[in-house]
Amino acid sequence: MRALALSLGLICAAGFGAAQEFTTLKGHGGPVMDISVHPETGQVATASFDNSVGLWEGREPTWLEGHDAAVNTVLFGDNAILITGGDDFRVLVWAPGVWDAPFQISEHKGKVTDVAQSPNWRTFASASWDGTIEYRSIIDVLRHSESEPLSFISRTLTGHDAGVNAIEFSGSGQLYSASADGTIRKWRVGIEPEEITSRIIVSHGFGVNELVVNEAEGWLAYGAVDGVTRVIDPESGETIADFTLERRPILSMAYHAETSQLAVGDGHGFIMMIDTAEWRITRDFRAMRQGPVWALEFGPEGEVIYAGGIEDVVFSWPVALLDEYDPAGGETRSFLRAADAMPNGERQFMRKCSICHALTPPPSRKAGPTLFGVFGRRAGTVPGYRYSDILSGSDIVWSGDTIDRLFDLGPDHYIPGSKMPMQRIARAEDRRDLVEFLRRAAGNGEE
Repeated sequence: MRALALSLGLICAAGFGAAQEFTTLKGHGGPVMDISVHPETGQVATASFDNSVGLWEGREPTWLEGHDAAVNTVLFGDNAILITGGDDFRVLVWAPGVWDAPFQISEHKGKVTDVAQSPNWRTFASASWDGTIEYRSIIDVLRHSESEPLSFISRTLTGHDAGVNAIEFSGSGQLYSASADGTIRKWRVGIEPEEITSRIIVSHGFGVNELVVNEAEGWLAYGAVDGVTRVIDPESGETIADFTLERRPILSMAYHAETSQLAVGDGHGFIMMIDTAEWRITRDFRAMRQGPVWALEFGPEGEVIYAGGIEDVVFSWPVALLDEYDPAGGETRSFLRAADAMPNGERQFMRKCSICHALTPPPSRKAGPTLFGVFGRRAGTVPGYRYSDILSGSDIVWSGDTIDRLFDLGPDHYIPGSKMPMQRIARAEDRRDLVEFLRRAAGNGEE
């Protein structure tokens, strides 16, 4: 394993912290799933459905490619390392100077939804839809080399009855988790496996998606599938405040301790700003013109708020001027256009293919390879795209017949083991119209 050159000197400030204006970060090829901002430099890292992590210097990205599926979560850790988790079930650590060589610290049996690092920087945790939390104490991680590999104290925390959506360490190092089973748990992890215990502090009844913990001030905030935004005592579970509005689900939260600001994003595109010193809503801002707010993070001084969602753009607003801005976002995304606005073949492509595949010449930042020139092309041969092993050596040549068969059987049956999501087009007429649309739009309609 390559040595890690961990140095804050290699990181430059993004420059957005002082900008009191609306800004955007553009370049991803799919929806933005998570955002992390370095607390000292202000550098922004973004996780996307396009399988990549964006590391931004101003508005210029460095693309970190290591995940084999959508990246759901990103976190700046100690010494500007990045910790990421994705739909490929893996948790990766990236280091300055060797961004092209991430190392894996954990692998789950389901998609990774969240990652966290303890206040003393020596413990990582990751949450997954497999219902578990992987807990890794890393010894001398900053000094390891090829001859001195990483040392782990590893634990798998079980107890939730469904996928774990969010985890967070408190200032004292206590680990909290929120789950689709409707509960929030507080964990105690000892030296020996039998010393792992947890207790339920919230039984909400609906899945809990997000949580923020401020144990020092005696509160925990959470957001749930049913739209509940609630603040509780982290010991007793008693309600301190309730900010539930007529919107759901709650999909993102961010907290800035120095300015006592809690931001809450929902499925309707709103960002609600809460003053945690006085427990009152200070702003309720329609941030996104369309779609949900999946990602939220404050700038280092709490003066700006970053947000991401179904657009392939990160938006940033000055908090003090939120009320002066209209919702962000451009024209309606192709896969959200009204059905009667498109011919049937285009509609099938937009709904089934466009979020992952472009129709333009490579390179493409989409999660899947471009479909430009697809007819007559052997599967797994677009230069520069990281295919699964099953497609890299495939004998399939894309034609009207093979594309029809792909969507008739579904990718999981036609190419088992590929990265394509499970989906079918049941009606033969719809498959035929899709093929005819691709003949016209993919650049080589004649097979």
